[in-house]
Amino acid sequence: MKTNLLEVCYLIGSVTFILGLKMMGNAKTARKGNLIGAAGMIIAILGTIVLFVKKDEAGVVDPNYTVPTLIYGMIGGAILLGTIIGWLAAKKVQMTKMPELVSIFNGMGGACAALIGLMEYGKNVGHTGSSIAIVLGIIIGSISFAGSVIAFLKLNGTMNQPIRLPAYNILNTVVMIAVFAFGGYLVFGQINSHMLLCALFGAALIYGVLFTVPIGGADMPVVISLLNSFTGLAAAFGGFLYGNKVMLTGGILVGSAGTLLTLVMCKAMNRPLSNVIFGAFGGGSAVAGPGSDAKGSIKDISVSDLAVLMNYSKKIVIVPGYGLAVAQAQHVIHELELLLEERGVEVKYAIHPVAGRMPGHMNVLLAESNVAYEKLVEMDDINPEFEQTDVVLVVGANDVVNPAAKTDPSSPIYGMPILEVNRAKNIIINKRSMNAGYAGIDNLLFYDPKSSMFFGDAKKALTELVAELKTM
Repeated sequence: MKTNLLEVCYLIGSVTFILGLKMMGNAKTARKGNLIGAAGMIIAILGTIVLFVKKDEAGVVDPNYTVPTLIYGMIGGAILLGTIIGWLAAKKVQMTKMPELVSIFNGMGGACAALIGLMEYGKNVGHTGSSIAIVLGIIIGSISFAGSVIAFLKLNGTMNQPIRLPAYNILNTVVMIAVFAFGGYLVFGQINSHMLLCALFGAALIYGVLFTVPIGGADMPVVISLLNSFTGLAAAFGGFLYGNKVMLTGGILVGSAGTLLTLVMCKAMNRPLSNVIFGAFGGGSAVAGPGSDAKGSIKDISVSDLAVLMNYSKKIVIVPGYGLAVAQAQHVIHELELLLEERGVEVKYAIHPVAGRMPGHMNVLLAESNVAYEKLVEMDDINPEFEQTDVVLVVGANDVVNPAAKTDPSSPIYGMPILEVNRAKNIIINKRSMNAGYAGIDNLLFYDPKSSMFFGDAKKALTELVAELKTM
């Protein structure tokens, strides 16, 4: 009876995961989808704890077995501690720190998968299928954990430069082959050695570090997605090991979604995944190519002149970037949008797939300030509209609007699809300084004759702009 009820709990959990993931594909239903998925996870966890049954190797249930009270206490304590830490971290995190939070939480998932393998391997030596799942879970989970820690350090600025090891592509490939060969030796040699298993764990951690360290900051959104898929894959191996359908389903969903998102983002940058992993682009040391030598001059615009320009415009497109998140200016930019619409101006937001520091960063940022989802227009849909746009307001974005991606073959971002804001009638760029973006290259858009620099912290500058518009 317990077994049947547990299977029902797992079925409910699996269905809610699928429904929740589908709903998270739309900003309007994303929050509800997240709650549905969380509810399914709660059902699966409680079902596992309350309805647990012990089976022998033949799968026969032991009716006399009862879980010791101490075990229930330890499980409850761990759940309570994890809930408190997760709740506080999620409530207190700033929007600019959300990528770091996502990265470190993902790393914890990979670490859990690896630790499960370390505990279960000795019980499954000689069972090839289970041993393969365990070893792969250890390797992939360890890579995800170590890689996520490095990604976290890169995102928060602790490691703001990539480390270029001598012949690192060859080194990484050799280490990767060695790690998987070592795992194969343990499985097919039926080696039951805790010391060697820990050595495999350590080797996988080292590879996770080597894998992520050379990758530059501008590629972090892709790396986060890829590591997320690794964690899902490791969890799926755990589900296979335990015959746990909800764990298997969740792992497959996370793994496949992370992989698809990684490929979509690579396509958005017009670069193959191998180039992201082995190219170490975006490390802050790149320089603009020869085509950028004849830059020209820049001009700035006062808040009063910008207010007049916007007040008499018919169509304005706002391009949000990481600088908007840093300044926490999402609410004031929504206020600017509403003010302009009251005066008959059409306002849209142009969203580049890799804007920000994680997938969907700008969508989440603007949703926080209640910007209507219909106003968030993807790159391919908004680009044809720029020629009919009176003013483009670029707030904190840099590399995703850099014309060098289309005009300078020597540029590191050449070939990357961009928001073609240079086709608009007037281009206003809000930045605190002339510093390069995350890719570390100069932006030719600053020197376009149609461009004007609106210097200052985004929140302060936009607040002054809103105040000026209200006086008109």
